[in-house]
Amino acid sequence: MPAKPAPPGECPQCWAHAHDSSIHRALKGGECEPCLNHMRNGCPVLVPKKPSFWW
Repeated sequence: MPAKPAPPGECPQCWAHAHDSSIHRALKGGECEPCLNHMRNGCPVLVPKKPSFWW
């Protein structure tokens, strides 16, 4: 089952890879290049967070 869409402020790629097991099902540990890239270099996607309106 595909993961739900990423909530505001979350990287869509990180969210999908963390919540959709089918992405990594065919891979052995340490073979997912996007995940390895994020572990080494951090998340390349800057997603703006929703503004807070409680002030």
